[in-house]
This record gives sequence, C-alpha cells and structure tokens, in this order.
Amino acid sequence: MAERNWTLVTEFVLTGLTERPELQVPLFLVFLIIYLTTMVGNLGLIALIWKDPHLHTPMYVFLSSLAFADVCTSSSVTPRMLVNFLSTDHEISLVECFTQFYFFCSSATTECFLLLVMAYDRYVAICNPLLYPVVMSNKLCTQFIVVTYFIGVLNSTIHVGLLIRLTFCRSNVIDYFYCEIVKLLTISCTDPSINMLVVFICSIFIQASTLANIVVSYTRVLFAILRKKSEKGRSKAFSTCSAHLLSVSLFYGTLFLIYILPGSEPAEDKEQLLSIVYTIIIPLLNPFIYSLRNKEVLGALRRLIKK
Repeated sequence: MAERNWTLVTEFVLTGLTERPELQVPLFLVFLIIYLTTMVGNLGLIALIWKDPHLHTPMYVFLSSLAFADVCTSSSVTPRMLVNFLSTDHEISLVECFTQFYFFCSSATTECFLLLVMAYDRYVAICNPLLYPVVMSNKLCTQFIVVTYFIGVLNSTIHVGLLIRLTFCRSNVIDYFYCEIVKLLTISCTDPSINMLVVFICSIFIQASTLANIVVSYTRVLFAILRKKSEKGRSKAFSTCSAHLLSVSLFYGTLFLIYILPGSEPAEDKEQLLSIVYTIIIPLLNPFIYSLRNKEVLGALRRLIKK
C-alpha cells in the first residue's frame, strides 16, 4: 500500500548557492564574467595552439585537449546556475538533470586521464629526451586523446545507466547548485547500494590510480632534473613542469578535500565551496596557468598579434 501512495518525481529543484534574494544578481554577474573569461581563455588557447605551427607538439596537443575538457566541464554546470540566479523557478527535469551529470562526469573523468597523459609526456621528454620523438609519435598522441575521451564517456554512461533504474519519490530537492550524483542517490526511493559501490570503485580506479601514476612520473622526473649538471637545463625542466604540477595540485587537492576529508557540521557549505573551485574556478585558471609563464605560448601570441 505504501508503494502505491508514492508520487514519482519527474522534476528536481536545485537550491543553488544561496536563497538570499539580494545576492542573486551580484552572484549572477560574478559567475557570468567567470564563465565568459573561461570560454575566451580556453577556446583562445585552443585556437592559438592549432594556429601556430611552433606549438604542434604533443605537449600542446594534450594542452588543447585539456582546455576543451575544461570548456565542457564549465559549460555543463555554469549556464544552468546562471539561469537559476535570475529565476524563481529552480526546477530541472529528470532528463535534464541526468544529461547535466552525464556531460559533467564525462569531461571531469577525461580531465583526470589527460593530466596523467601530460605527466607521462613530461616524463618521456625529460627522462628519455632522445627517444621522445619516437615514443610520443603523432599516432600515439591521437590514441591517447581518443582513449581519454572514451573512458570519460564510458564512465558517465555507466553511472547514468545505473541512475535510470532508480525511482525518486521522497523529495525532489537537491541541496546543491548542479545535479551531483551522491545528492541524487540520497533522495532515491530505490536502494542505491549498487550505484554507491560503482561510484566508489570508479573513483578509486579513476582518481586514485591516475594520481598515483602522476606522482610516480613526477618523482622520476624530479630525480632526472636533479641529476642534470647544467643549471640552465634544470631551470628549463622545472619551468616546463611547474604549470602542470600546479594544475594537478589544484585539481586533485580539491577532490581530496571534498571526498577524503569531509568536515563536521558545516560540511555541506564547505563541499559546495570546494565544488565551485573544482567545476568553475579550475577551468578558469588552467589557460592562464599554462600560458602566463610559458615562453612558447607567449611567443606564439606575440607572433599572432604582429600578423
């Protein structure tokens, strides 16, 4: 009888970042500027890399793929959040919610593996420079990029496929600014144990395994740099790795704080703040991290401006 009285949910309500009316318009303007800057920075970096022949190397091909993943990550979350800032109706249909999570999960997973591939690229370039042109061939680079995006699509397809089997009837309120999978599982009427197990297994495989391999790669790179006799050689090697290490630290550091070190009472506020960094701020910062201290990118930009 209880099951017959259930009203199945077909729409969710995203509570967003705040319910205070006086903050809606200022937050809209802030995040609109962030989103536009993110698009211009990442798409501009992609265009610059493909326009300048000097940047047609594996490192910059991977960087352009990372920039595209950042565009997808930000675009899967920010536009809907901007709409909600100016709307009193924060409803999102079940299909739209699952679609948002699908594209977010796909791009975020792809980014994990792209960061791993970029670490491997630096490892080969610094530890085996003579073999670099042979090892990092155009064919292998293409295969790496295809595989990273395939894994991203596969991971999100698995999660969404398992979400479809769930029913939602208790509450339709998602206390978040986007359709986050754990929040969806907590309001499900169907037992989400299988979903939670798959989320845990995929997180270990994707986040823990990629981070472990990145650490191994850069440990070897560090020892190789320290063995270099030339001060100029060490400085150049450090400069080519510093931007990537900063990006990796921001990306995985935020994930670590969200999922490994949950807080006590204000955990939800902290989690939302860190999620903003993960989904919106990091895609904004990445093109500047990789550009401002990169002489080759700055040189390509100067050549483009002169033309």
